[in-house]
Amino acid sequence: MNQDKRHDTELFEKVFHEPNRLSIMSVLCASDKRTTFNELKEGCKLTDGNLSRHLKTLEESGVITIKKKFVGNKPQTTVSISASGLERFNEYLAALSEILNKAKKALKPEKAHAPVFYGRTAKV
Repeated sequence: MNQDKRHDTELFEKVFHEPNRLSIMSVLCASDKRTTFNELKEGCKLTDGNLSRHLKTLEESGVITIKKKFVGNKPQTTVSISASGLERFNEYLAALSEILNKAKKALKPEKAHAPVFYGRTAKV
């Protein structure tokens, strides 16, 4: 395996690649502060249970930190990206970009713009 391919796959963290976790990380990156559970739920269009499960996975991998406190009489959960999580997510995005660019370059020019139906290139 050449150095470029090994580099792509090493940085391609599967913890980020699940669509809902990618969405969560994107919402967190767009925020300049801690994000509440409800803001994440709304921004990612997830149920309470689904969001909780994905947050647990991200927290266990050290990517995010979760703080729970009471505001008045109501519990409030806030989420933020850890320093190492931000670094790892940036590496993931760079690796994903590299992989997508290689795939785009691998397309033959005549197939790059032709519509695709059921996995085959349509004849134009």
